[in-house]
Amino acid sequence: MTREEFNKCAEVYSDYVFRFILKNISDYASAEDIVQEAYEKMWLRHEDIDFQKAKSYLFACAYSTMIDYLRKNHDKILQPLEPDLNIIQESFPQFSGVKEALEFALKRLPAEQRSVIVLRDYEGYSYEEISQITSLSLSAVKVYIFRGRVAMKKMLEKLGATVNEF
Repeated sequence: MTREEFNKCAEVYSDYVFRFILKNISDYASAEDIVQEAYEKMWLRHEDIDFQKAKSYLFACAYSTMIDYLRKNHDKILQPLEPDLNIIQESFPQFSGVKEALEFALKRLPAEQRSVIVLRDYEGYSYEEISQITSLSLSAVKVYIFRGRVAMKKMLEKLGATVNEF
């Protein structure tokens, strides 16, 4: 990849990568740092990267950098294996729209489920591409997406939101 192609990649994909990371960690400053580090890793290997695969490579770098961040800060960020629906019932929030309810449910998913759902439903990646980005098997990606969607649906039902898209 040339310098111009790298700059074009930064111009075109930086917002997408940032949104993906921010939806997963909900910390603006850390998300910026992770995206910056992903671009740095990409630049260090830019001569070996085909421009046609730059987007996937960038998301894979950002994802692995985010996982490293989560592992390093695991004592600050505790994610349950399955969402606790009783907590949601106790703190019944009010939403002005379906988007807010979806964001609320998405933030309460375990990190793996949240990541693959964001890549699939928000960024539009195929199952195979998500498997490559996350280094998960294709069947694991499908299972995480299915379980995440089911958990979100249950959360939304507990919240009283009616969403026909599920």
